[in-house]
Amino acid sequence: MPKAKIPFGPTYDEMLNPSHQDKEVRKLAEKALKENELDPINLFNITWKNSKDGTVNKIVLPKELTGVDANIVVLLGKYFPSGSHKVGPAYATLMEGCVDGEIIPGKHTILGPSTGNFGIGVSYITNLMKYDAIVIMPDNMSKERYERIQKYGAKLDLTPGSESDVILTLERTYELKKNPKNATLAQFELLPNYRFHRHVTGNSCVEAVEGIGNGRIACFCSAPGSAGTLAAGDQIKAVFPECKVVALEPHECSTLTNGGLGQHRIEGIGDKMITLIHNALTTDFITQIIDDDCVRGLAVIHEGSEVLEKHGIDKKLAESMVDLFGVSGICNILGAIKMAKYLKLGPEDNVVTIATDSFDRYPSVMEDLHRRELEVTPNVLERWFEDVFMGADTRYILDTRGKEAKEALFEQKERDWLKFGYSKEYLDSMKKMSFWEDEYNKIKQYDEKIKKLRGTEFDYE
Repeated sequence: MPKAKIPFGPTYDEMLNPSHQDKEVRKLAEKALKENELDPINLFNITWKNSKDGTVNKIVLPKELTGVDANIVVLLGKYFPSGSHKVGPAYATLMEGCVDGEIIPGKHTILGPSTGNFGIGVSYITNLMKYDAIVIMPDNMSKERYERIQKYGAKLDLTPGSESDVILTLERTYELKKNPKNATLAQFELLPNYRFHRHVTGNSCVEAVEGIGNGRIACFCSAPGSAGTLAAGDQIKAVFPECKVVALEPHECSTLTNGGLGQHRIEGIGDKMITLIHNALTTDFITQIIDDDCVRGLAVIHEGSEVLEKHGIDKKLAESMVDLFGVSGICNILGAIKMAKYLKLGPEDNVVTIATDSFDRYPSVMEDLHRRELEVTPNVLERWFEDVFMGADTRYILDTRGKEAKEALFEQKERDWLKFGYSKEYLDSMKKMSFWEDEYNKIKQYDEKIKKLRGTEFDYE
């Protein structure tokens, strides 16, 4: 009977706190981060912390850019292996399948349904952990995403981009899942995604505001694709109960607000459903962001350093921001600005959000912007700076703290997920916070399993 040695990586605790890793492993991981992207030891670099001083990779945006008194703190996903924090939930989902004995190298091919960065994360992680992989995604994403997925070795299975593109992606995944040799890293429905972001991202957000303003978090904003990142809000609320958690979505695809569907330009979010792992109980507001504001805002940051300097932003800071964000990162920033105004937050208050990836996935999006606009001159960038950042207003904000709003979200989840075989009883159980607490508390047992099984060889048929 053949054997497979599974290269287990870090525990949840070691992703939150790299200083808890074995010192020799930490030394090798830091070396690999600089020298060899595809060394499996890079699994131990899945963390929000930087290797120099162990602090959270973040930027506090200059108020000359945001136009608000509150401090807007952005965690930076570009420093994760593969260039996006989505590698974290991809690893967590694969890792839990491994320790549960449900996913074995040499036996299973990994399926990764995605609209972008999760697919890149799946391709990267399966490369390091020695699995074959197929990433299923719509055919209307940026070419940089497809190139990165193929670079790491996964195959692409593209579904038609349309108003129901994510549903088509899930249906194709379920079709491929019928083959017993395929195992799915189902980011929209499996709870490791929730556990990673609640524990690793949520606690990193709490650490990120230490020494900033009043040291608390008044508001956390994130645009859901899978809604995994929103789980950070559950942990933030556990520490700062006053924190408002805000789900952002494209104005052109207002699914959470009113069931609206539509194509939009913010890749990786607005996936036309309320995902199974979205804890609607803790979502306080839903805020819509106009998609082209995000693309134009990215152009201002990437191409308009002189415009930023003109408005009082330090030259070095303006230059350092050039490659920090992607389109969804700008979406999150605009959501943070809108909520700071809506909640009337002051200079001691902190709003935290996430930049999932960075500019390296969006040159083709900028090329498309330049094709669509007659010209993108300094005067145009100046106008976009005023319109997009200074002009961010408090339109399109829905308060979802009331019973009626919660019921609407629960009903929408039921419509979306009964068709994929989930029972009403299971969906109803998600209406209680005890469900989410029980799922979160599984982290301790998984950490124990990972430590116990490192280096173990498994027999498989």
